[in-house]
Amino acid sequence: MRAPPCLYIIDTIILTSLGVRRVFLDRETNLLQACRRALSAWLLLLSLLWMPDAFAVSAKIDLDRFDAMKKSVALPDGETLAYVSMGDPAGVPVVLIHGYTDSARDWVPLVPYLSPRLRLILVDIRGHGRSGKPECCYTRLDFAYDIKLLLDALGVPRADIIGHSLGSFIAQTFAEYWPERTRRVVLISSSGCALPGAAPRKPAYDYAARIHQLTEPIDPDSPFMIEWWSSPTRVDEDFIRRERRDAAAIPLRVWLAVLDQGLADCDLQRTLPRLSAPTLLIWGAKDPIMQEDVRQTLRQALPRAQVRVFPGLGHNPFWEDPQGCAAVINAFLAAAPAGAAPLH
Repeated sequence: MRAPPCLYIIDTIILTSLGVRRVFLDRETNLLQACRRALSAWLLLLSLLWMPDAFAVSAKIDLDRFDAMKKSVALPDGETLAYVSMGDPAGVPVVLIHGYTDSARDWVPLVPYLSPRLRLILVDIRGHGRSGKPECCYTRLDFAYDIKLLLDALGVPRADIIGHSLGSFIAQTFAEYWPERTRRVVLISSSGCALPGAAPRKPAYDYAARIHQLTEPIDPDSPFMIEWWSSPTRVDEDFIRRERRDAAAIPLRVWLAVLDQGLADCDLQRTLPRLSAPTLLIWGAKDPIMQEDVRQTLRQALPRAQVRVFPGLGHNPFWEDPQGCAAVINAFLAAAPAGAAPLH
């Protein structure tokens, strides 16, 4: 059967770059098949990218096209999860789990800089985005079990897990309860919570009190919502506006359920000793939510973890410096399994 024209073009590009004439190489060899998959993944990603000019500082993904890529799967526990698949379908699976009141779109600034050899699975956690919004339950184990069932449904036996904020709690929990399904873990803007018996600390930014004051309909352009997505450095305004709009569409009962069940009683110290996978910790130095005391409890619980703190950045460092964060993540995911030196 004759190959489609697009594959002929891809093969020609590959063979030209390899310095090999088509007549001397069977088009069905393993080398060509592998190169074809890699280049196809690149072309798919490039089709989503828009570069404003030849000297653009950062790559941008067409947000409308990204949203149109979202799929849904019904899970055996009765929940429905939405997700986006990107990158190389034959690559190492990497699950990216967003934070509280966000969605899979959270990762759009970072994706263009991640290795094209990865198979990215960007998830809307329950209650968020286009996933189901049940009456209950919203503990970190409920969220993590959804991720396990999603990987079952996608036929993924083992994956790297990346989580941000609440998503980092979910990533920790997944790695703790399903270590055989976990290859590596990246925790961004995470916490080890307070040590047992420690005196309660008054938060520098009491977001919980502000959220309990919300009423429906939630105004995406209210002072609170604008502050909720603020950053020390500039982030694309259209991206942030969409994030606020989608969060305002989440039912207030879900905002409160996640806050009360998944965030209010932070018990991460109880299970952190189970986390045995190689782990990378990333923070922004100016994060107003995950401050130094709760960062320290996580570092103490995971003494072998690699750590990277980005000066001047806030709670969403992969929005503010996606290229820098991606470089650290790519290096960590591609490194030798054990004994790696700390990043500087």
